[in-house]
Amino acid sequence: MGAPAEAADMHPTDAGAATTGGRRRPRFPAYGPIEGALGLVAFYLVIDRATPAVVAVLTDALEVGPGAVRFGLAAFVWFVLAVTVLDHARRQLAALGVGGHAAVPGRLPNWAAALVPSTRGYLVLLVVGGTLAALTVEVALAAVDDVVRAVGTLEVAAFPMEEFALLVVFAVSYGLATQALDRLVIDWLRDLGGPAP
Repeated sequence: MGAPAEAADMHPTDAGAATTGGRRRPRFPAYGPIEGALGLVAFYLVIDRATPAVVAVLTDALEVGPGAVRFGLAAFVWFVLAVTVLDHARRQLAALGVGGHAAVPGRLPNWAAALVPSTRGYLVLLVVGGTLAALTVEVALAAVDDVVRAVGTLEVAAFPMEEFALLVVFAVSYGLATQALDRLVIDWLRDLGGPAP
């Protein structure tokens, strides 16, 4: 992961056993499992909606059978699932001090800690992002088919720009909402664990 991704995933409580309100908070569990699981759900829904269009486009373009295309998509979904599970396992192990992971930094610089939203900020992100995602999910998932067909056939005039914009709004708002939910739940779990020794 590059520096921007690391900074986006850092939180003051990730800086080892950071001091929060006069007490020390452990960095386990690491951030990301809820965000990752919900991201996989969205990924699966998009692939599920895109499958008929991808099969139609690739069957014509590559002159292969539809079964081979479906098998390729299924293998891709399983590959993404395996990589995500392994990455999150590495994160949790790094939070326990076993190995390392860029998302579990040893120390967060003061300037970066000031940029991390508070609990109230995460609640706002969750409500606003969740609301936008809920309002755009059906249109966004319906747009997947049209976008895949337009890109696959290289028909620039047929590209559904408005539907694509709604797909982007859904993806960004869903991502923000899941990240906020992940941070809120993990911080709550860390608080349940009590102060670090």
